[in-house]
Amino acid sequence: MTGAAQIAEFALRTLRDGVPDDVLAAAHLHFLDGIGVGIASATVAGNARWAAAAADGCASLLTGGTAEPGAAAMINGALIHALEYDDTHFGSVVHGSAVAAPLALAATQLARGSGGDLILAYIVAWEVAIRIGLAAPGGFQARGFQATSVGGAIGAAAAASPVLGLDHGQTVSAIGIAGGQASGTLAFLADGAGSKALNPGWAARTGIDAARLARAGMTGPASILESTFGVMNAFADGHGSLIQQLDTLGEDWLLPQAAFKLYPCCHYIHPYLEAIDQVMAEGLLPQDVLSLMAFVPPPQAPLICEPWSRRQAPLSGYDGKWGLAYCMALMLIDGRVDVASFESAPRDEVIRFARRMKWEPMQGHAFPARFEARINIETGQGEVVAKIAQVHGAPGRPIADADIHTKFLMNAGRMKDKTEAKALQTYILRLNTAPDLEEIAALLRV
Repeated sequence: MTGAAQIAEFALRTLRDGVPDDVLAAAHLHFLDGIGVGIASATVAGNARWAAAAADGCASLLTGGTAEPGAAAMINGALIHALEYDDTHFGSVVHGSAVAAPLALAATQLARGSGGDLILAYIVAWEVAIRIGLAAPGGFQARGFQATSVGGAIGAAAAASPVLGLDHGQTVSAIGIAGGQASGTLAFLADGAGSKALNPGWAARTGIDAARLARAGMTGPASILESTFGVMNAFADGHGSLIQQLDTLGEDWLLPQAAFKLYPCCHYIHPYLEAIDQVMAEGLLPQDVLSLMAFVPPPQAPLICEPWSRRQAPLSGYDGKWGLAYCMALMLIDGRVDVASFESAPRDEVIRFARRMKWEPMQGHAFPARFEARINIETGQGEVVAKIAQVHGAPGRPIADADIHTKFLMNAGRMKDKTEAKALQTYILRLNTAPDLEEIAALLRV
């Protein structure tokens, strides 16, 4: 079978037969986290206005309104990704919920399906996107593409198809159509443009539109993944271990390995913020810091270190989310890095502090299997060294369920009162038992 045929078989089987209990439990937590992040994003100045680009329809928007399903998936995906607060699978570097959550919600509302349909579609989109990323680790980024958006489009089409009633052949076509429309470059890095947030949203929309087109009779290439001009060759310069990755679909479940974020900035920066937090807990004060050297795995450097002058003095609050020096300075000065940290223009005092910092390549790193950090801080009393072997939230260093619940309530609480936020949390955590989506539509409505 072609890769698309294997993925289609997996998607149809999963929607029919379900998944192991531990995968289902992880999916509920990750879906909860993604929806909470999207709601918080909708309260940030400017983000809510994106909904004006969408025609009205039956699907819920995290801004509180409704839109045509494809447009809702696109806007909600952009909202979830815009804060850089959404979950990540490390090995594939895929931000799965920013594609899977809006795709599953919109497709299931379009189909008038159940909560069980929604959560299973969400799992399918995640699992497929991870496998595409793992088939060429670092390969998409090396050619200037975001693995989330390329692999996400394939996963979105696979997930939407069985929800919308497509058979195996139609699902293969939907995957082929989506692969032909996959996109999502890293060009935003040049000036910190906000359109990076749209990459997973566009992937989610691509999945819905591809499934609808396939249902209407359009065909797509069955060899979209592995052919000469297919996704893997076009976006990642080869299909690497694609066959091996797809052979274990539905046997080895990878969604539970995805990491939650505790800070709303690039995930590569998180272990450095942990290191700062660690030395501050041991008594280091901002005024003690004369200089700081960060050791960074070279594959991460283009995103969080280059050009260093801009990673010290970002062009905007949003641009600051990729500034390693700026974020470390925020943590040292404020003792926190949260949504509010990036809502205003970069602060002069933070920039001045960031300009005391330098970086060097980390030798012997284990990226992308580990997101690690090392910092050396010069103080008047000598050198302070801090190391983080693996970021909090990764496999082996899990975040407690209660902390994910707290994060959701804080995020949802930016738009909703405590009773509304708690009701939405309770509903999502039992989503697989919901006979329809009327309740979530009502809870998301403003």
